[in-house]
Amino acid sequence: MTAANARGTHPRAWLAACGVLFAVAWGGNEFTPLLVLYRLEGLSAQSVNVLLGAYVLGIVPALLVGGPMSDRYGRRPLLLPAPLLGVLGSALIAWGAHLHALLFAGRVFSGLALGLVMAVGTSWVKELSQPPVADPGEPGAGARRAALALTAGFGLGAVVAAVLAQYGPLPTLLPYAVNIVVTVVLIVPALSAPETTVRQTTPGRLRDDLRIPAARHRRFLRVVLPMAPWVFAVAACAYAILPALVAHEVPGNEIGFSGLLCFVALSCGFVVQQLARAVDTPRSSRAVAVALAVTVVGMATASWAAATLDLRVTVLAAGVLGCAYGLLMLSGLQEAQRIAGPDDLAGIIAVFYSISYLGFFVPTVFGALSGSLSYPIMLGGGAVVALGCLLVVVASWRAHLPADAAARTPSDAEVRPPSAADVRPQPDADVHPQPDAAARRSSEAAPQRGSTAGSDLP
Repeated sequence: MTAANARGTHPRAWLAACGVLFAVAWGGNEFTPLLVLYRLEGLSAQSVNVLLGAYVLGIVPALLVGGPMSDRYGRRPLLLPAPLLGVLGSALIAWGAHLHALLFAGRVFSGLALGLVMAVGTSWVKELSQPPVADPGEPGAGARRAALALTAGFGLGAVVAAVLAQYGPLPTLLPYAVNIVVTVVLIVPALSAPETTVRQTTPGRLRDDLRIPAARHRRFLRVVLPMAPWVFAVAACAYAILPALVAHEVPGNEIGFSGLLCFVALSCGFVVQQLARAVDTPRSSRAVAVALAVTVVGMATASWAAATLDLRVTVLAAGVLGCAYGLLMLSGLQEAQRIAGPDDLAGIIAVFYSISYLGFFVPTVFGALSGSLSYPIMLGGGAVVALGCLLVVVASWRAHLPADAAARTPSDAEVRPPSAADVRPQPDADVHPQPDAAARRSSEAAPQRGSTAGSDLP
């Protein structure tokens, strides 16, 4: 049901949607380096950690409802309110610097905005990056552009907020005022971006739309699910846990150093996403496996930093964790998009992000356990768990590939010369390359939904 309503092509329309992703991501992450500031203002460590995770309470509902609803009603009606919610969130946080309830409410509104742009905006960028809206481009361009816009927003928002709070006037107000201005400016181009999803004229029950069959695809369960929580778990370790551990090592510059760690982590994530195309392939879980391998190294380095409290090791750990974040984000998005069909693209992305944002509760959990376990032990344990997830992903290296990816595996293309049966569309009902044409003809008789989203369900 994907189509461009506007006539002709709009090869740069994806930039407008990316601007919204960038602005809302800026607002969602500007709070993070200021955690140290709120600690200095008198909030307890546990209260600050709760505020860090509070916007997950807005993100998850917005993801799970906004994604499927945008598949039903279109991308624009669901995405364009997001920047306004982000502006409201920033205003509440700026106004309630010393009121825990307003800080909490502001974080929830920021989460609602971020949830909408991550589910709906990511899908919109993907569709604006491909025909008929844009000229044909390289595969995966949409996912990469969306991931880069989010990462750039997360990174620049954190750095600007930290610099303004550490060295500028009105530290609890000015960072949020800047984000409000940036958001208002960047929403204007998005108003003219074309719709890419045809509104359903006879929609079924919304409850049925909220079901995402692709989330039960074996490829999703065995490759995407084990890696998804690590996306923001490594980010939270880099710019929430580590800055708090070493804050007493940089007296007078606590906020600035927190911003530095955010900048290092997200800059590394941004750069590595530019290079990730050399690792990604639709024929295996190589990109996810590489991302989890870097996660293992990052968590181990973070454990080393927590044990030594050495600032150089801390910066190194933030960089490795940032690389892990960038690879995890991009590889997870690409796997999810390959599994999804056009009718539930936003839905499967929403599920992926909802699971990934559970990682933001890691600082809260570690804080609750810190009375009985040290941070080096907990971070080292995280490396062990990440290694276990890596082994699960490797075990499903080429298993349960979506039909179009399975059709391109070397075993299907190289074992025998191509025949007429090879060029027919691959069915959704079987995700493994068939050993012969007869088996393929048999599988083609299986019922199809019209996409790979419903294939290979347990």
